[in-house]
Amino acid sequence: PEWLQVIQDGGLETFNSVEFPTATRGNEKWKYTNVGPVARKTFEYPFEPHDGYALEKLLATVPRDDNWTNLVFVDGRFDPEWSSNTASLAGVTAGNLHDLLARNGRVGRKHLGRYAADEINGFAAVNTAFVHDGAFIHVPEGSVQGSVIHLVFVSTSRPRPTVAYPRTLIVAERNSAVTVLESFVGEPGSSYFTNAVAEIVVEEGAELEHYRYMMESAQAHHIGTTWVDVACDGKFRSISLASGAAVARNELEVRLVAPGASCDVRGIYVTHGKQHIDNHINIDHASSHTSSAQYFKGILDDHSRAVFSGRVLVRRDAQKSYASQADKNLMLSKGARVNTKPSMEIFADDVQCFHGATAGAVSDESLLYMRSRGIEEQVARNLLVHGFASEIIDGIKLEPLREHMDRMFSDPRPGSAPGPIRQGVLADV
Repeated sequence: PEWLQVIQDGGLETFNSVEFPTATRGNEKWKYTNVGPVARKTFEYPFEPHDGYALEKLLATVPRDDNWTNLVFVDGRFDPEWSSNTASLAGVTAGNLHDLLARNGRVGRKHLGRYAADEINGFAAVNTAFVHDGAFIHVPEGSVQGSVIHLVFVSTSRPRPTVAYPRTLIVAERNSAVTVLESFVGEPGSSYFTNAVAEIVVEEGAELEHYRYMMESAQAHHIGTTWVDVACDGKFRSISLASGAAVARNELEVRLVAPGASCDVRGIYVTHGKQHIDNHINIDHASSHTSSAQYFKGILDDHSRAVFSGRVLVRRDAQKSYASQADKNLMLSKGARVNTKPSMEIFADDVQCFHGATAGAVSDESLLYMRSRGIEEQVARNLLVHGFASEIIDGIKLEPLREHMDRMFSDPRPGSAPGPIRQGVLADV
């Protein structure tokens, strides 16, 4: 439709203006993450058909449940053959963005491309320029959806590096409730770039439970940008789980726009080798009587790098607001490094706000105590790491996802758990 072409043209115009954030000076939001290798590399669209056998094996590594509505996107395109339970959502629209916008243009035109931050980055701009396929979820007013909607974005192995621009639009109307899981996985050894953008609208009294699971290939690059608008008495709760990828960034922008709006944002990130994972969280208290919580944990090994830059803005009119912010990191080697920068900008005087950050190694006293009880050193270390991560994992309400993460941390033996956690950080502790 013409209105969508206008949005695409606007994205391209913005990209030509801001370009990729590769500057090393005056670039505070990307200060600790060098995206120059991504910006300089050539990626192409994968037009050839994918390998169905490899895709089947790859899908077996993601948390799944037969009762979930599973929407699968392969190399950026919706694949109905591998999707399931798409017709089981009573009254809820969930499916391919391209097709559903053609049939439900009113909701798409109202919300798509409307929630970009004032300082949009070049990655989000180029995603908007190429917006075509992706996921569209529309939960009508008063609908309490008991089923889980699982969006699976898969990248397969190709002869040359490829790029995908998945776009997600989620609209939860007044007094509705829905649970959404986004999974990003890639075929081991494959080189590709996932440039994902999600826009989430939580209207008055609505509740949205959101999970983001990223286990990309170790040679992949991943930039994910999510914008969330939360209205009066709306609730947004999100947990992100990140590992894999040579360079990855999870950028989350939440605006609490009316009294009673709240968000609870948590995450755990695991790095090893020379991996780099960046979490940039920005929460804007734009109204009074709003509340927010950020709590992230990192586990770093080898010569890997991680970044946490959390920002809370409490505007002048946002009296009676509550905000907490914390980032804790467990360093498993002397070569690992984390740049953690929690920050708050408070312009109101009747608020409760606090923040902090820590980084430390496995406690020698705890390790000695467990060794004295006859527990082998490697097993003892694994138990301590699992205990550190469990504070985030235990908050996952989706039982299949929580069990999946528990297996990855609790049993590091070869073949016992999927993904880079088995291959890297825990297996080498």
